[in-house]
Amino acid sequence: MAITPAGPAFGCSNLIPSNWWESRFKSQALDTEEALLSCMAYVDLNPIRAAMAETPETSEHTSIKERIHPTFDLAKAISRQTEQQALNEFSVPLKPLLGFEGVIRNGFQRGILFSFEDYLELVDCTGRISRSDKRGCIDENALPILERLNLDPRRWCERATQFEDTYQDYRQSRRRAA
Repeated sequence: MAITPAGPAFGCSNLIPSNWWESRFKSQALDTEEALLSCMAYVDLNPIRAAMAETPETSEHTSIKERIHPTFDLAKAISRQTEQQALNEFSVPLKPLLGFEGVIRNGFQRGILFSFEDYLELVDCTGRISRSDKRGCIDENALPILERLNLDPRRWCERATQFEDTYQDYRQSRRRAA
């Protein structure tokens, strides 16, 4: 049996058999859109189920909050890591969250084949289901997520499905003004 050192980050200061890690962490292929969406919703709802947040948009360290209120700047992160020479031995590329597409374009799928509006509603609906083995859920009296975010469903759908066109025009107009 191999022994793996466990650092203080895991609350351990002694050596732990490596089969502990193998039994604790398992991987599962997410080979369908349904599997991917259910896994994403499960992870995004963890803070709700643990009663650490009341709604998905207020849950810390989740992809749904990052999608709603983006804070990650990929270019800035790469620049900062390059300055610190932290990426020299890094073999995994840094990437932002994969986008929602809603449709396959030109026979090619670049993002998640689901609209972001539908994903928000899926998470909101799933989060309202009370489970006896979990401490929390989204309050049944809470407004629907699109209303809580003050999003007009038609306008939101348009912006989410035509993201590149909408924001490319905005970026170009800002560059011309500068």
